[in-house]
Amino acid sequence: MPPSTTLLNRRELAAWRGMLRVHAEITRELDADLLAEHGISLSSYEVLLFLADAPDGQLRMSELADGVLLSRSGATRLVDRLVRDGLVRRERCEDDARGLNALITPAGRQLFTRARATHLAGVRRLYLSRFEDAELDQLGDLMARPLTDA
Repeated sequence: MPPSTTLLNRRELAAWRGMLRVHAEITRELDADLLAEHGISLSSYEVLLFLADAPDGQLRMSELADGVLLSRSGATRLVDRLVRDGLVRRERCEDDARGLNALITPAGRQLFTRARATHLAGVRRLYLSRFEDAELDQLGDLMARPLTDA
């Protein structure tokens, strides 16, 4: 079936653009908060988050890239900066000599712990506080729907 060229109607366009605007504005503000308070970007925070939450504080580079929604080359460049800043280090995978793991360092874990409070406060202030509990339940269900198989 060929792709539809029918334009989005007013309701569809408002829903689509609204989601994009909310995401862009909130991520911009979270990024600014983290940079001002801790000197790291939201993307760097997300890398530290995934590593801090991973078993032994490490993930294969490919898993990390998938988790933070970056290309492999984008994740590599970001991890390069975090390595340079002493927040992450790389090691060869024990089970695959060609693969690399990213590991959070003690300094990375300390920075992450401080930055997490800033990030969570921002998420609550900018987004979650705007909804009642029942609305959050409904919103969670609605936002998951496009990601599920029909």
